[in-house]
Amino acid sequence: MAQQTFLLDVQNASRTFGGLKAVSDVSMQIRKGELVGLIGPNGAGKTTLFNLLTGVYEPSEGRILLNGVSVGGSKPYQITQKGAARTFQNIRLFGNLSVLDNVKIAYHQHSKHSVFSSVLRLPSHFRGEAEMTEKAVEFLKIFKLDGKKDELAKNLPYGEQRRLEIARALAARPQLLLLDEPAAGMNPQETHDLMNLIQWIRQEFDLTILLIEHDMSLVMGVCERIYVLDRGMLIAEGTPNEIKNNPKVIEAYLGQEA
Repeated sequence: MAQQTFLLDVQNASRTFGGLKAVSDVSMQIRKGELVGLIGPNGAGKTTLFNLLTGVYEPSEGRILLNGVSVGGSKPYQITQKGAARTFQNIRLFGNLSVLDNVKIAYHQHSKHSVFSSVLRLPSHFRGEAEMTEKAVEFLKIFKLDGKKDELAKNLPYGEQRRLEIARALAARPQLLLLDEPAAGMNPQETHDLMNLIQWIRQEFDLTILLIEHDMSLVMGVCERIYVLDRGMLIAEGTPNEIKNNPKVIEAYLGQEA
């Protein structure tokens, strides 16, 4: 039987800061097309693990493979080029740039015109810019932001800034989309709309999604499988129903919510 190739394969990954293991011997595998959740209490190491997956940190131990290729030691932009894009718990938009320019930035790695043509202002430069603008506006329409394309990103309401950040991540044309608490700061209606949006973009863009989220209604509503971290270690993995009824998870994280 052929060996299983995972889109994301984390093999015994650890990250140590000054002798403290923020992530300890974590292994997880995600197949193409899956929508997987990553949960755990504050300080469990979820964002540190995301930072390992996206090149912000390098693993102290273990390996991380994307499409079967090790990405340990790669820079964040290199991992984006290899097919993984992320959003952040704290929104990181270019606040003083327009909504349109925020999305166009993500397209530049796919630009067909060269720096040479841009410096000399050759026709290929203008064709490339026009194509990027057209593609960016298409994404803004999907997220109902095209009417605000010329506004500064920092002037958008919080929920729209979240949508813009997801649109920018998708514009990088990832195979794997990593969402770091996308529902943070949203009201129940916005969270419900986000749940529908995540399910839609997964199908529309043929994406694999890894989701960190504290809102359990969102996690249980969209994820097929869930990994649970506590104190930097994986303590459980399973379907939403299995996780809700797992004694270790109840003790560590869900408490009476289960």
